Amino acid sequence: MLSKTLISAARNLLKDMLSQCTPEEQHKFKRLYADENLDLPINEVVDKMEEHKLDWAIFQTERTIEKKS
Repeated sequence: MLSKTLISAARNLLKDMLSQCTPEEQHKFKRLYADENLDLPINEVVDKMEEHKLDWAIFQTERTIEKKS
């Protein structure tokens, strides 16, 4: 189990990374992680994510950003 500090840092990192994504990429992220509530703001989706999904979500978002570079 991760500490609350690490979980908070992971959520903040993911939010920052998602801000670099296009609306279409954010929508795809919501389809994967928003539990079918696609109307939620992206930051709220991240806040509501289960902790064990954060690592994979960060990895996927990193790959998305790298592909654009």
